Amino acid sequence: MLFTSVKASCICFLCLLFNVQLYAHNGSIAYAYPLGKIIVDGDFSDWPKNSEKYPVAMHLSDTKPKDDADFSGFFQIGYSLDNQSLYLAFTITDNDFMEDTSANVRWNTQDGLEVSIDGRHLLSGSGVASFMYSKKLRNTNNAFYDPFASALNWDKVQVAMVRKGNTRFYEWRIQLGSELTTGKTVGFDFHVFDKDPDGSFSWSAWGKGAAKYMEPNSLGDIVFLPAGAKLSKIMGKIQWDTPGKVQLPSVIRLQSANDPKLWLAAEVDSLGNYSANVPPGKYEVLLGDDHLFQDDKLYVATQQTPVSVTSKAGNNVKAPDLTLSIAPMPDIIPEKGVLLADFTPSTAAQIDRFIETYREYYRIPGVSLALIKDGKVVYHKTYGVRNAMTGDKVNDSTLFEAASVTKPVFAFAVERLADRGVIDLDKPLYEYLPYPDIAYDERYKLITARHVLTHRTGFPNWRSMNSDGKLDLKFIPGTAFGYSGEGFEYLKMVVEKITGKKVEQVLQEEVVTPIGLYHTFFSKNDSLQRVVANGHYNLRPSSADLPESPGMAYSMHTEALIFTRFMLYLMEQKGLKPETYNTILSKHSEFKFDDPKEQPRFPTYMGMSLEIRETPWGKSFGHGGNNGDFKCLFEVYKDLKAGYVFFTNSNTSDELLRDMRKFMIEGKDPDTSAQ
Repeated sequence: MLFTSVKASCICFLCLLFNVQLYAHNGSIAYAYPLGKIIVDGDFSDWPKNSEKYPVAMHLSDTKPKDDADFSGFFQIGYSLDNQSLYLAFTITDNDFMEDTSANVRWNTQDGLEVSIDGRHLLSGSGVASFMYSKKLRNTNNAFYDPFASALNWDKVQVAMVRKGNTRFYEWRIQLGSELTTGKTVGFDFHVFDKDPDGSFSWSAWGKGAAKYMEPNSLGDIVFLPAGAKLSKIMGKIQWDTPGKVQLPSVIRLQSANDPKLWLAAEVDSLGNYSANVPPGKYEVLLGDDHLFQDDKLYVATQQTPVSVTSKAGNNVKAPDLTLSIAPMPDIIPEKGVLLADFTPSTAAQIDRFIETYREYYRIPGVSLALIKDGKVVYHKTYGVRNAMTGDKVNDSTLFEAASVTKPVFAFAVERLADRGVIDLDKPLYEYLPYPDIAYDERYKLITARHVLTHRTGFPNWRSMNSDGKLDLKFIPGTAFGYSGEGFEYLKMVVEKITGKKVEQVLQEEVVTPIGLYHTFFSKNDSLQRVVANGHYNLRPSSADLPESPGMAYSMHTEALIFTRFMLYLMEQKGLKPETYNTILSKHSEFKFDDPKEQPRFPTYMGMSLEIRETPWGKSFGHGGNNGDFKCLFEVYKDLKAGYVFFTNSNTSDELLRDMRKFMIEGKDPDTSAQ
């Protein structure tokens, strides 16, 4: 299925959100005690001599330092109730201090330090504010949905850095306001970045987990303690109720029975053992996250019985064992797809159960679904929420990012222009409009509109942002298949040049008006802002940053019911010449399926901006979309006159996309014959 789109392909390593814990932090714990008067100047002589030193290099990138002289360090921590501020002192040893003084300074072009704070530290999930510091760079990332994180800015942060030989001293003060109280915990972590003269770039973090600048569950915990407070140690073990191949969860949560603001995550070793120093009191021992990933599969764990333990100052106490069981994904794929039978209220109930089961199991906030059968819409429904933090419901007006499903809509407009002779699909695009971004490579002069629509341009999907935005060709145009959004952006510029119109006017005239694809938008406007859903990464809402200009590879916003008009238009072969439809639904390229797991069940290939499948129920056509935090899919079975479309606002929707065709049409059995 064709899913890749612009946001999905631009995610750097810090955005790799797989295997991070939800509803628990990463298991690293630090203890903050009150400090005297601290001056933020990079001189640590005013810090207590007995302040604990926590190593910075607990978790490293794949590129490792050669030795401690190459990179090492520690940090200290404390707080002041007088100004309600957290204080941090970092001591970093680095034999090569690299500083980028160019106009294009970025986070990965120099040495630097990024600190991340989850001030509210809510069990239900809260937001992160992060601050990137170097001499020439001050970056800030704030969770827009969190009242504390969104308001925390550089006005509430002080930083000083002093160098002495190969050692750097960073001193921070972060004003936490009312979120800093004795006995409370907050989320905290950091990345220290190390650039070396050989061009290598590495990073070190205190705790496990990526994307600390926006992922609260990749942070460790700070416990604010009163002066002289004594701790107790809780030890325990977690285990499966029956031996299995699934690894145990990596953290458990210790939650104060008396104070909801006091909870922390403790790391679990490979044998299931954990221990943590905590303020004395009664604690509930809870599963940190019930969703476990292993070998690309999702497992959901359940805690069999409540576990609690009471600790006393200065004592060690063993908690009762925490026993877990695995809850398998319910088997709700039928032997034969539900749409092969007559559509009834019972069928609707089956569909609702299917969607809701997948939503709950895979943590998909919202879904917009529509089904067609016998050439008409037979079912439409919305599920869940448009924003997991606010709980705003998805309704019939809610619009989703359609991601790469934009491509076949734009392709339809281009094909209509071609039918009227406005554009020649086989004329080199440079003859319409030269493209300076690739003009250095004469091979680009071979690229045609047909190459773009069949993904044979030679362009990458998207140009690399790590090479100054350079665009290059991966192969000679027309000789191979290579999925590319870049090609669609070039073709968009050509269409605007030869029509003398903005692409949105072209779409309005060629697609929206003739098909009735209203309530569909391709760039930012007031109407779209009012009804757009938030995307989500692991239930964390993304900011609804709407495209300022239309992108023909990714920027369409729509919903399931209205989009069925496009599906039915194609199914009924309207708006284009019959020979054009024959071309659209014919084979232009074989897909590359390098992973045996990706091998298709039935012959699958690239048509013209559509994925074509030859199934026992006849030929199907469709397209998927993946903008990272939005995923979607539509498919039409031409001979059955049936199909489905659904849009989701989550990065966790892959299994729903994969299994929808099984549930709706194809069932479990590869040899199932059509009825």
